[in-house]
Amino acid sequence: MTTYAVTGASGQFGRIAVTDLIEAGIAPGDIVALVRTPEKIADLAARGVVVRTADYADEASLRAALAGVDVLLLVSSSEVGQRVAQHANVIEAAKTTGVSRIAYTSVLRADTSELVLAPEHKATEELLRASGIAFTLLRNGWYIENYLGQIEQQKAAGEIVGAAGDQPISAATRADFAAAAVATLVGEGHENAIYELGGTPFTMSDVAAALSQATGTNIVYRDVTPDELAAGLQAVGLDAGTAGFVAALDVASKRGDLYTESRDLETLIGRPSTPLAEAVAAAV
Repeated sequence: MTTYAVTGASGQFGRIAVTDLIEAGIAPGDIVALVRTPEKIADLAARGVVVRTADYADEASLRAALAGVDVLLLVSSSEVGQRVAQHANVIEAAKTTGVSRIAYTSVLRADTSELVLAPEHKATEELLRASGIAFTLLRNGWYIENYLGQIEQQKAAGEIVGAAGDQPISAATRADFAAAAVATLVGEGHENAIYELGGTPFTMSDVAAALSQATGTNIVYRDVTPDELAAGLQAVGLDAGTAGFVAALDVASKRGDLYTESRDLETLIGRPSTPLAEAVAAAV
C-alpha cells in the first residue's frame, strides 16, 4: 500500500491533484493533504482524505505531516522570493521521514530559462538531485487561467494590452497540469524523470479572439513596449515593482520562454490538452 501526500492542498492546484488521486482509484485514506488551514479542505476530510497541518516555513510541522508518506507531490510555494528556503524545508523533512519519491511542480526549462521565476525552480531542482530521494520534475508551462483574470475589464476596454508580441505560448489549464502530476504519482517508471509540459500553442491574439467569441464582444490584442505596459499597469493602481514584474513576464513570453515543442503533457494525460476556446468559454 502506497501513501501519497500533496502539499498546498487547499490551493487550486493541490486541491485538483487530491481529487484526481481519488478519481484515479487511490483510497482517500491513503492520501495525505498538507495545509496550513485544515478548515479550508473540510470537504476533502469528509471524503476520508487524511488532513494534516503543515507550513512550508516550519520544518517540524512538515516532519510530523510527512510521517508514513511514500510519494510526495511538492506543489511549489506561491511566495516568490521565499521558495528555495521553503522547498528546502520540505525536502529535508521528506529525507528525515523516509519519503521515497518527490514530484515537484517546476517551470519550463528551469535549468536554462531566462524567465524571472526560473532561478528558484532551478535551485529547488538542484536540492532534489542532491537529496538522494528519487524525483520527478514536472516543468509546467503557463496556466491558461493566468490570462483569464480580467475578462470584465477587457470586455469594457475592447482590448487586451500586453508586450508578448505574436510569440506562441504553450499554456494549458491548471487541471491538465494536475492530471499530469497525478499520472506520474500513481504510474510506473517516473523516477528521476524530467517532463517539459505545455499545451497546444496559441498567441495573445488567439486569446483575444477566443474571448470575443465567448463574450460576444469584440476584443483585440494590442501589443505595446514593456515600458508602456508597465506604465499602463501603474496607471491602474499597481505599484512599480509589480508592474515591472508583470512586464518582465511578457518580455519572457516574447522571447519564447513559455513555448515548448514537447508533447510530454499529452503523453502523460493520454489526450490532447484542453483547447483554449474551451477553457475561455468555461471561465466566461
